[in-house]
Amino acid sequence: MKRLVRVAVGWIGSVYLALVSVLCVQAAPEVSAPSYIVVEASTGQLVCEKDADVRRSPASITKIMTLLLIFDHLDTGRIHLEDEVITSSYAKSMGGSQVFLEEGEVQTLDTMIKCIAVASGNDACVAVAEYIAGSEEEFVALMNQKAEELRMDNTHFEDCCGLTDSDGHYTTARDVAIMSRELVTKHPEVYNYTKIWMEDITHVTRQGTTNFTLSSTNKLLKQYEWATGLKTGSTSKAKYCLSATASKDGIDLIAVVMAAPDNKVRFQDAIALLNFGYSVSNVYVDENTEPLPSLSVKGGVDDEVNLSFAGEFRYLDTKGSNLSQIEETITLPELVEAPVAEGQAVGEAVYKLDGQRIGGVSIVAAKSVEKAGYRDYVWKVIRSFML
Repeated sequence: MKRLVRVAVGWIGSVYLALVSVLCVQAAPEVSAPSYIVVEASTGQLVCEKDADVRRSPASITKIMTLLLIFDHLDTGRIHLEDEVITSSYAKSMGGSQVFLEEGEVQTLDTMIKCIAVASGNDACVAVAEYIAGSEEEFVALMNQKAEELRMDNTHFEDCCGLTDSDGHYTTARDVAIMSRELVTKHPEVYNYTKIWMEDITHVTRQGTTNFTLSSTNKLLKQYEWATGLKTGSTSKAKYCLSATASKDGIDLIAVVMAAPDNKVRFQDAIALLNFGYSVSNVYVDENTEPLPSLSVKGGVDDEVNLSFAGEFRYLDTKGSNLSQIEETITLPELVEAPVAEGQAVGEAVYKLDGQRIGGVSIVAAKSVEKAGYRDYVWKVIRSFML
């Protein structure tokens, strides 16, 4: 095995490191919410938590999963932002937070997403669920299927908007963080909606044309300068919930607060948790843009295959470590046997800090190499004489 070792240079200065080391000895802040969790979005690594696996009613942060499925379907091309969504009588009948859609009213999917993400409209949520899956019931089945795929082991949905207070509709702070991270990392365009503070839409119905102002339920957008989203929720059973996303100095955090005692407290708790997260967090990034050696191929139509990294490497540190001491070791075999598929993992870049593995990135074949046949060997012989 060939081993190439290099020391990756961190971006933190020694003065900053000393400051971080002092801050990192602090405990997580005391907050009123009985359940919370803070994670870094790009790595999914934990910053702090408290009773993050206790099942609780989620209220409208249920809509995070609804938004995730909407954007997943947009990615497939089966639906489009310009599509027209018709409001059913059932969707119109939703109580709680709503944008007052009328039966038969038509809005674009783009507008409906705004109604869900900004104003938490239950009517818009159900209308889109029906548009995608034919019924809310079928859409909820997709929600539970997605939750299972994401290993949200303590989650079960019974509606698409969180209006129900049924004991069968539950999740946890950790699971909310999981689906929030999936949404913002796979579909960062969601921020185009969750950052909206106020925007007008137009109702066109048989009664005429009227303007309606969507006002964000996420007051963090005005209270915290680095806030980017994500979703609020409240019912008498769930109390006050929030999945708060923020971006500062290249670090994206997710703070989930559940069952806070009142509306203001949930935002205060989120701010305290985010501030703590930023005070102890440093993210190391290796973009892995340097060239790699080619790899010999045995029995292939080509004798070598070019290599590339599967992606960048990111690591969250909350202990004030000297990230400039991170070592990367690249391990490759002497050769690989054909056939080789494009994207096939053939090696790994392993990262260590203080002698401990902190992660790795696969090294993959940059193209496919088919297995050589008789004619390929003949041509290889002919070419060798022509050179």
